[in-house]
Amino acid sequence: MAWYLTVVPGPSRVLLLDANKPVDVFDLVELTDRIARVRSAFLFELGEELRVRVEQDGRQFDAPARVRAHMGPDAEKITELELGERTPS
Repeated sequence: MAWYLTVVPGPSRVLLLDANKPVDVFDLVELTDRIARVRSAFLFELGEELRVRVEQDGRQFDAPARVRAHMGPDAEKITELELGERTPS
């Protein structure tokens, strides 16, 4: 009898990179090719440049992210991050 290991991709997530160490400060709301919409206890400045790690479909990549907008009421604020060029992590 043969056993096979199937890798099932986990949920997507976005992590803040602080000194190249991933920090889980975001709750991912939506992820497209160039935009990540996230919730966070932190309110980043509009135009602020961050480094993030994106985990999606069992793969990881790092990318610069620019804070484009904050939307919604304070209790449910969504931050929109524009993702730059991806590099494998």
